[in-house]
Amino acid sequence: MSPTAKTVIGILLPFIGTTLGAAMVLFLKGNMKAWFRKTLLGFASGVMIAASVWSLLLPAIAKAEELGGIPWLPAAGGFLTGIFFLLLLDSLIPHQHSSADEPEGLPSTARKNTMLFLAVTLHNIPEGIAVGVVFAGFLSGDASISYAAALALSLGIAIQNFPEGAIVSMPLKAGKVSKWQAFGLGTLSGVVEPAAAFITVLLTSVMVPILPFLLAFAAGAMIYVVVEELIPDLQDGGHSNIGVIGVALGFTVMMVLDVALG
Repeated sequence: MSPTAKTVIGILLPFIGTTLGAAMVLFLKGNMKAWFRKTLLGFASGVMIAASVWSLLLPAIAKAEELGGIPWLPAAGGFLTGIFFLLLLDSLIPHQHSSADEPEGLPSTARKNTMLFLAVTLHNIPEGIAVGVVFAGFLSGDASISYAAALALSLGIAIQNFPEGAIVSMPLKAGKVSKWQAFGLGTLSGVVEPAAAFITVLLTSVMVPILPFLLAFAAGAMIYVVVEELIPDLQDGGHSNIGVIGVALGFTVMMVLDVALG
């Protein structure tokens, strides 16, 4: 299989995970139990934290050292830039988190379901960028980013996207949207990931010298989502031990995937 074909498959894996998760709305009856939702949110948080470290920050530092620069500088600069980039998007794009009573971003007259959809879309952008950056590194022939390492990140995000797809579609059905509409919107929320990944691959392929910065940028963007959205949702309704267990499981799964495959 050609490197290009491998990249296309790797980029589409997270979208497949979202689609399969969204399909749960077709089989589950009633609303999602709070403990189950918190477990899924915790698992997603753990995966994203581990992926940010093993799949993005550590390769960024190694690549910077390989290029002869100060190893920590592009990692630190890219990480902070990723944080502030997502903060900017969060401040501008109208959206509403499922656990929030009021929307965020610029004022909008959009319906709540639309705002919830935009929130998930915003969440998925950094994941798409992260997958795109690592596969761009693989396509460039970078020895520090193997196909197995890139696939580990893609597979980890796909696993994380399965519960995320369910978290999107189930509340939509509870909001009187038909189950097929909820499935369609849940699936559509994941389209931004392969789109962001493909765009990132195209841009990064001509910017290999700043690959360490871009890897760290993706890590910062993902950590922003965890800290600003997922962890607060875990605390909704009080402290949740089940959410902590979910974080531990997600972190461990992603760490094992990255070390075993990378």
